[in-house]
Amino acid sequence: MPRLRQLRRNEVDPSVLPLYDAVFGPDREPVDQPGTATGTPGNWWTVFALVPDALHHMVAGFQFYRSKKRKLSPRLRELGQARAGFARGSLFVFSQHCKALRAAGFTEEQIAAIPHWASTNLFTDAERAVLAYTDDLVLSGGRVADGTFDALKRHLSDQEIIEFTYITCTYEMHATMTRALRLEYDDVPERLVEVPVPEGETRSIDFMRVVDRGH
Repeated sequence: MPRLRQLRRNEVDPSVLPLYDAVFGPDREPVDQPGTATGTPGNWWTVFALVPDALHHMVAGFQFYRSKKRKLSPRLRELGQARAGFARGSLFVFSQHCKALRAAGFTEEQIAAIPHWASTNLFTDAERAVLAYTDDLVLSGGRVADGTFDALKRHLSDQEIIEFTYITCTYEMHATMTRALRLEYDDVPERLVEVPVPEGETRSIDFMRVVDRGH
């Protein structure tokens, strides 16, 4: 379950109801009957409905990147979003944008190679430049090497770089939020926990001391 409360239809701000209708259908109570057309539970919407202006702000962000005013290629945009989701460790963002990559014309082989893109020859020079830039944005916290930026500028205009940077960083934020709040496919328990000693073992063991004695 998400870490925060979900809002039922009769609790949401009236301005949010059209979003519920669009995402879940007009006759469904999404808290009781979760699920969207893409297969997600949909609790991203029902949790962020707690703060309506935040939800509307994020929806405006979706409209921004899909606007006809954008100079950036949808292929490169989706490549950055998918890689940002993978690099940040968000199954939700990564999975959703794998579907978008498919719609943008990427092959199944290319989509499967997103996790190890640097060791393949499946992407064009422009695609490799945006993948490298995405990794610097997400994994290096924006510490972008001059060589990476020079490669990016060989393929994208200044306007396209601004758009790509803004959109990709926005989706890193979405990836981070869904993990923090355990929304959608990121509703998973912490994986890094202590593994117990074998059943019946009662001694307190200092493993490294045991190793030291062996030398």
